[in-house]
Amino acid sequence: QVQLVESGGGSVQAGGSLRLSCAASGRTFSSYAMGWFRQAPGKEREFVAGISWSGDRTYYSESVKGRFTISRDNAKNTVYLQMNSLKPEDTAVYYCARALVAYDAPSRDAYGYWGQGTQVTVSS
Repeated sequence: QVQLVESGGGSVQAGGSLRLSCAASGRTFSSYAMGWFRQAPGKEREFVAGISWSGDRTYYSESVKGRFTISRDNAKNTVYLQMNSLKPEDTAVYYCARALVAYDAPSRDAYGYWGQGTQVTVSS
């Protein structure tokens, strides 16, 4: 059984920063890629950032590249999303997800386990 629990969401002004964390249960965390997605009201859930099983490869959507950084600590079964220079359009519920593969999982179909989400609100 895989459980993912996000934390770190909140409200911030434009230009500010937040760091999201996702704690995973189970012994298979370090074998799979992890990702962050987000869903704004009335919109589809979209890919934000992904990281390979070892952390040596990361990939981002164009909308967050250069502002967000994904990382992981396999010893702690935790993945992080550092979000800098936040914009109002970053407002959404952010979801952590575990992929079904070890590398390159930028699409929603590649993920099989999801957290409950954490709200991020950026005001102008």
